[in-house]
Amino acid sequence: MSLTAYLTLAALVFAIGLFGVLTRRNAIGILLGIELMLNAVNINLVAFARFHGDLLGLVFTLFTIAITVAEVALGLAIVIVIFRVRRTVEADRLDLLRG
Repeated sequence: MSLTAYLTLAALVFAIGLFGVLTRRNAIGILLGIELMLNAVNINLVAFARFHGDLLGLVFTLFTIAITVAEVALGLAIVIVIFRVRRTVEADRLDLLRG
């Protein structure tokens, strides 16, 4: 496959993730959209690493995967705590910081 095919795939995955973030009301759905967007970045990093024949993109990809795992764990923990307190994970109904 050519670099253009990988970049097109990454752009499509990023667009689907952005659509999910902007249209979902559920906090878990928003987190899934963010994950899709981060995976699109990983596709770009791997594609450019393969295109240039350099392993630096793969190292960055492994680093972003580690950061993504930590983000998912923290985000899911926050969603669980919010669900226990409010009995909902709808993003429109979450106003914990309002005075």
